Amino acid sequence: QVQLVESGGGFVQPGGSLRLSCAASLNHFSIYRFDWYRQAPGKERELAAAISSTGSTNYADSVKGRFTISRDNGNNTVYLQMTILKPEDTAVYYCNAFGDQRDIWGQGTQVTVSS
Repeated sequence: QVQLVESGGGFVQPGGSLRLSCAASLNHFSIYRFDWYRQAPGKERELAAAISSTGSTNYADSVKGRFTISRDNGNNTVYLQMTILKPEDTAVYYCNAFGDQRDIWGQGTQVTVSS
């Protein structure tokens, strides 16, 4: 069964860090592009970070310099390291895999940044 499972979300104080993981049960993992999207309450889903099959990365301006996306093709896992977290980073974070004529979403993991 093709699926993405996110983990690592939780509650953190402003200035703190979290690392999200996206474990993918996919054949040919390495050919997929992976994105981390986020959706805050009452807002549209937005792209936070992306990594191509070759390892090229892109970030939303709001997270640039604070978030790092990476991938481990040997373990079929994508990570999002989040540092210097702010209350406005509070959202449900979703992993998305695009490739091989597929567009696959995970169930999301909640990140709450609050004092």
